Amino acid sequence: MNEWHGNGPSRDQRGYGRGSGGAQPEGARAMPQVRRDAGPGYGRAEPPLPPGAGPRRGSVPPQQSQGYDDYNTGQVYGGGGPGGPQRGGYDTRPRPNWGRRIKWTVLTVVVVFAVASVATYFWADGKLRREVDLSKVIDRPEAGDGTNYLIVGSDSREGMTADDKKKLHTGSAEGKRTDSMMILHDGSNGPTLISLPRDSGVEIPSFVGSESGKKYPATGRRTKLNAAYAEDGAELLVRTVEYNTKLHIDHYVEIGFAGFANIVDAIGGVELDIPKAFKDKDSGSDFQAGKQTLNGSQALAFVRARHAFAQSDLARTKNQQKFLAALASQAASPGTLLNPFQLYPTLGAGLDTVIVDKDMGLWSLGNMFFAMKGVNSGEGTSMNMPMSGIKDGFVMWDTAKLHQLVQQLNNDEKVTVTDSN
Repeated sequence: MNEWHGNGPSRDQRGYGRGSGGAQPEGARAMPQVRRDAGPGYGRAEPPLPPGAGPRRGSVPPQQSQGYDDYNTGQVYGGGGPGGPQRGGYDTRPRPNWGRRIKWTVLTVVVVFAVASVATYFWADGKLRREVDLSKVIDRPEAGDGTNYLIVGSDSREGMTADDKKKLHTGSAEGKRTDSMMILHDGSNGPTLISLPRDSGVEIPSFVGSESGKKYPATGRRTKLNAAYAEDGAELLVRTVEYNTKLHIDHYVEIGFAGFANIVDAIGGVELDIPKAFKDKDSGSDFQAGKQTLNGSQALAFVRARHAFAQSDLARTKNQQKFLAALASQAASPGTLLNPFQLYPTLGAGLDTVIVDKDMGLWSLGNMFFAMKGVNSGEGTSMNMPMSGIKDGFVMWDTAKLHQLVQQLNNDEKVTVTDSN
């Protein structure tokens, strides 16, 4: 039965709600749980308002609703209108998976780094000048434990212009001779770097000519060590060192004047602490005491200087050891290896001029540099070949100490032999 009476008590008066004085029933009241301002497409119909009537009580104008639902006294996020797919009043768009994104980013970086490293390795390995054939060396001593490198600095002027020769004070002599020679032993008891004075008196043994293939018999001829290189190159030098030391040489590394200076410049110079000022006009040396960074031409002058010292050749070998260890330490540092703007110029400058044996790869060359770095950091030993004195202009080796030194190197034992008398 219809309870709407024009003159009867209203629903408000009876406590059930609010009545209407009109002949028409009041429009359906919007309950708090029901959407008031649904967006387009919301399938809810409401009775039209009487002409001239204001907005229903509790309704929200469309421009203020902004896609929210009124629920009791609060609002719940999620509603119609722009904002993406929704379900049950909540945004159902998938949230970004940051863990997965980070994982794939790291994986991509690792893969790119690995590919670049492999490409760099093969590029650099292919640039090595494998020109020395140690298979031509005859009557070789038995190999011991560890690895022995014969490192040679030659006075080769290959690739140098007239201006380069003047700048580096190298002169214009034809051919090439050994300016420095060292044996580097890399073993489990730390590296050992041994300088061989170029004036060392040695016997030239029988050998096979590197070019002719002809065998030359031993005649007992004694000469300076650097004469072996001048006579028949690297193969005869290795043969002479092995014969006079009884130490097996595993790898040969040689670098000329230009290559040495270029490497130093490519790496940005090498810091060195020079204990005492000295000057040598023949090498172009003019150094003050203290820490300083040497460029390529200064570094070459430093390692070649000998006339400024009383014991010229022995003092020079000490300087050469000191500088080469510092150079290797800087070349093998993370700042160089992980910086492509420094790594590639350094590799390019060095590998174009470094001459190695046919069996040597980039991995072995890298091990040599890290062993040299170990000498510089105090993990190894640097010394001259033990000597007993100077006779007829020859530096004479101490045969007893030499025998003990070679035995310790072959057995990869800690070196206890010193170069002092």
